[in-house]
Amino acid sequence: MSWLKGMLDKEPPEPENPIGIVVIGNLEGDRVHDTPRDMVRKALKRNGFKVIDIGKDVPASKFVSKAKENNANVIAVSANTTPAKENIPKLDEALKNAGLKGKITVMIGGAAVKKPDADAIGAIFGKSKEEAVEIAKKAVA
Repeated sequence: MSWLKGMLDKEPPEPENPIGIVVIGNLEGDRVHDTPRDMVRKALKRNGFKVIDIGKDVPASKFVSKAKENNANVIAVSANTTPAKENIPKLDEALKNAGLKGKITVMIGGAAVKKPDADAIGAIFGKSKEEAVEIAKKAVA
């Protein structure tokens, strides 16, 4: 079991020819939960995406600036706490202000959010790392 755990914990290499670019992080208000974001990041990398992990407790404006800076196809937001969920409207506002609203795929997941939270800003709700990969693949298709 320890061998298997070591394989699962191992960080996949960056793809040589990425099929797309994803900016991922925990929205401001979520200072604790690395594991769900890490699982999604690794799944995206294993499926050919370049992933820019901006960490936890990240202001909405940083998601948008990093996406612009890196010409990202997808912004992936983890919100595992109520304070993070309450910052989702700030992400919508930052996207509008940057002129990216509707031009970049935004996916939201985490223990504190449900589909209506994502729908409220025109984002896609994902419940698992597998769904995150599928959403990202559709964004670059």
